[in-house]
Amino acid sequence: MSTGSHAGRPKSWVAVAIIFIGFAIGGVGITMGPDWLVFGVGAALVAIGGIVALAVDIMTDVVVDEPRA
Repeated sequence: MSTGSHAGRPKSWVAVAIIFIGFAIGGVGITMGPDWLVFGVGAALVAIGGIVALAVDIMTDVVVDEPRA
């Protein structure tokens, strides 16, 4: 039985939240005409969230379970 957690660290969730907010803002920008400035702000937030994710080493949150029989 695995003792790891799939929940992730709070720092990783902050990075995910930044990316999600950027994605939502970019989506609103595309549907509003498109409004390229709003879309650009959303895209920039996604990029910043990606940098934050790399900085907090988000990939170490991955838990590999033992193979199931």
